[in-house]
Amino acid sequence: MICRKVTLENFRNISAAEVCFCEGVNILVGENGAGKTNLIEAICLASIGKSHRGAGEDELINFSASRSRISVDFSDSVRIQNISVSLERGRRRQVELNKVSINRLSDMVGVFNTVLFCPEHLSIIKDGPSARRNYLDVAISQLRPLYIASLQRYNHILKQRNMLIRSAKDDRRTFDETIDFWSEQLAAEAATIASIRAEYIRRAGGYVAAIFSEMTGDREVPKLRYIGSSKDEEDFYFDREAVKKRYMELLSSSHEREIAAECTLWGIHKDDIEVTLNGRPARIYASQGQQRSLSLALKLTEGEICREARGEYPVFLLDDVLSELDEGRRKYLLSNIGSRQVVITTCEPAALQSAKVIHVKNGTYEVVLS
Repeated sequence: MICRKVTLENFRNISAAEVCFCEGVNILVGENGAGKTNLIEAICLASIGKSHRGAGEDELINFSASRSRISVDFSDSVRIQNISVSLERGRRRQVELNKVSINRLSDMVGVFNTVLFCPEHLSIIKDGPSARRNYLDVAISQLRPLYIASLQRYNHILKQRNMLIRSAKDDRRTFDETIDFWSEQLAAEAATIASIRAEYIRRAGGYVAAIFSEMTGDREVPKLRYIGSSKDEEDFYFDREAVKKRYMELLSSSHEREIAAECTLWGIHKDDIEVTLNGRPARIYASQGQQRSLSLALKLTEGEICREARGEYPVFLLDDVLSELDEGRRKYLLSNIGSRQVVITTCEPAALQSAKVIHVKNGTYEVVLS
């Protein structure tokens, strides 16, 4: 997949810009705050439907404007397409694919595939479970758009169930009469999501091991294992009916504990990925260098699984990550992106042959002619 052109109007500090990319390596060079990451953020918004920095939509609009627009021309092995996102303060965003309106996030995500790697991702291994769940959700959503719809339903049900739990002390009758309704719906969505996550982790394990070994020459063998909140063996989560039944049992037998905790104690919002090196938890026992290598392997694996599913690589976005890697990992990364389109942001020009260099300054973009 190739990102051909990005056109921006009143996005962050960018009043107006049109940036064209080559099919290989593209390097955005500029000082901090110049607008490099803003361009990456715009590409991500067109790809995964949200800011990778967690920004609200109003934050993305230039402070001097009331509306903003992002337009991305991209191509796959079949055709050239366009996706555009229009933002306006106080109104719902408007998304168009090839000038046809899209109303659902699940219809948008997975059309234009990207893999983002930024400094925060170097902490996927050592951070808490939520970081690894977010990694899973972004990676899977681009491959299986219906996963997004299931995840959205799950989060809505979870919110309603938590509200019911918090009100139980004041209205126990309503709680007793309706809790099973919400538990059954939550268990059903949890079973779907858990099985998809477990399948992804199984596919990812081989890629991570191979990439880690190639990158480090390390004899230690990494393994991934899906950890659901019910703590069953990984294979268990492939049986959706069994998972639904198990979660229903847990949710039905924990009412008093949940009322005391004022939240739902079981479900996919408690999931994790266990990453081990030679059987020992990498989060605890791996060195910082090993943790970073594993994090990098996870992100490169995201691209490999996308290629396996779609028949071509996604666009790789490396946002200020080179400065965070040591020479060995930086060299490995740059030597393994040859057949992919890559957009790299950096404060210092990188010595890469056949790279398109774009200087960024105050929200403007100028191609450096070789």
